[in-house]
This record gives sequence, C-alpha cells and structure tokens, in this order.
Amino acid sequence: MLAAIGLDEAQESAYRTLVSLGVADVPDLARRLALGEHEMERALRRLEHHGLAAQSSACPRRWVAAPPGVALGPLLTQQRHELEKAELAAALLADDYRAQASEPGVRDLVEVVTGAGAVGRRFLQLRLGATQEVCALVTGKPDVVSGMDHDAGPESTDRGVDYRVVVERDVLLLPTGRGELSAALGRNERIRTVDRVPTKLVIADRSLAMVPLTPRDAEPAALVVRASGLLESLTGLFDAVWREALPLRLSGGGEPVEERPDGPDATDLEILSLLLAGLTDASVAKRLELGLRTVQRRVKRLMELADVTTRLQLGWHAYERGWVAREPR
Repeated sequence: MLAAIGLDEAQESAYRTLVSLGVADVPDLARRLALGEHEMERALRRLEHHGLAAQSSACPRRWVAAPPGVALGPLLTQQRHELEKAELAAALLADDYRAQASEPGVRDLVEVVTGAGAVGRRFLQLRLGATQEVCALVTGKPDVVSGMDHDAGPESTDRGVDYRVVVERDVLLLPTGRGELSAALGRNERIRTVDRVPTKLVIADRSLAMVPLTPRDAEPAALVVRASGLLESLTGLFDAVWREALPLRLSGGGEPVEERPDGPDATDLEILSLLLAGLTDASVAKRLELGLRTVQRRVKRLMELADVTTRLQLGWHAYERGWVAREPR
C-alpha cells in the first residue's frame, strides 16, 4: 500500500513491523520477515532515507519507527505535488499535440503499429483515451490481431463512456465468449450480433480508429487512423453493420440471447419489395449494399414471422399483412 511513496514490499514490511514493535534490532527484524540481515539492513537504510525510521540514540544497534502521522504526511504531500505537476505536464503536451494535429499532413493521418505488444499498448491508449463513445466490430477469430480483442473493463463504463459493439455469432461459440459478453452486457454495454463482420475495428469518439493489418507470415500489425476521409469511411462502415445487427440481451439465467423484433423493419420491407419486383437475392444485396447472407437470413426470418415455408407464400402473406402495397391495376 505504501508503494506510492517509493517503498518496496520488504521496506513496507520492515516499517510495519517496527511500528508494531516500537524498537528492534536487525537480526530480530530479519528473522521475523524471513530476510537476510544484509537485505534487512538495506531496507532500514532506505526507511531512514525517507525519514520513516532511525537508529535508537540509547541503543545504536536497534531501530525505531518514526510516528506514521508525522513521517508519512510530508511524503504523501510531496507525492500529490508530483502528481499535480505530471497532470499539468500532460495537459500542456495534449494542447501542443492538438495544435500540431489541427492541420496534419497526409503522412500523419495514418500510423502503422507493428508487433503484438505495441498493438496491445496502442489499443489500450485508444480505449482509455475515449471520453464519449467506443465503437467496435469483433470477429469470431480472436487471433486476427493480438492485443486488439475487445475488453472494456469496468473503468471505461465507470467513466461514462458509451460502448457499442457488434460481434460475429461465432463469438458465442468461443470457450469464453458467452461469459465475456454477459459481463459486457452487465456493464450496460450495447452489443449486437451479425453472421459476419467485414473486419475487426475500434473507433474512439469518432476521431481515432484502429484496424488490423494481417499480412501472411508477418508479425501482428494495425493501422491507427486519425480524422480523415478514411476515418469517415470506417465510421460509416460501423454504422451500416450496426443497423443490420440484432441486439443482444441477458436472459433470466444471465445468458446472452439475441433480441429478435416482433415485425419486419425498414430494411426487411425494402428486401421484400425488391424480391416481389422480381430481383434475385444477389441483386437485392447489391442494390441495398448488403451481404448476400444477410439478405437470405432476413428472408428466412420473415418466413418464420409469417409462419410460411415457401417464398410464394411469403409474398401472399406480405400483401395480406400490409408489409408491402399492391401495385394498382
């Protein structure tokens, strides 16, 4: 607990023991803490340097602890001052960075990060630096880029950051997938699922994004994208996938389950209208800029809603239920 003022475990244990005993010599302290006498002597000298211990004037070979209220107060005050100075320096650096980045050069808009460790650290910086919203696309292959796996942690939601995450359904099949999704839903993150996401992606405050690079036979790498047309495209990609995904919610047993709407949404109705106009699934997917599997999945769900087994029956029920309008004769 005293590491914040520069004490290691041995030094803190020595001080606590001295406080409880009042006075002790090196061999006694070394025996109580299961340390060598030389190591114990070094720890006591460090405490003396901090003003936390001193050799007894009556018995030079014995040590006494300084009163905690007197000795620790100045150290804590100094530590607070150092922290305030560091916060001021960080704020000044942030101002300098914003001023420099207000008109960034083309080369500064994209940063290539290589190595699993570097990717993980950059991802952590991006996530912890968000103040409003983090948007993420998560694939069912956690090894796509090591270090970029979604894990918000309680500190993110505690800071009021909104999380919107779209995961592939395969994530639910991973050994830890359901548990992690349940924990995320418990933190009030908004999570949706789709059959497949186009890429792993993280966007912080719509001002910074991270997307993986996965060249063959190469170390993990990722692109960090700043405000630019490319960032707007990545944000638009996330928004499009989010609109097509189905929400996840927690069941009564705490399990994540998909929340299916009671009726067709606007996209479903567009698909129906185009199919009834004679377009193929592939043509509908191209026209609406959807994946072919997405169109087929939505048609299958519409058939389930209408309780029919063929597309011909679906068309008839679509007219009867008012999902689409009949063409005037």
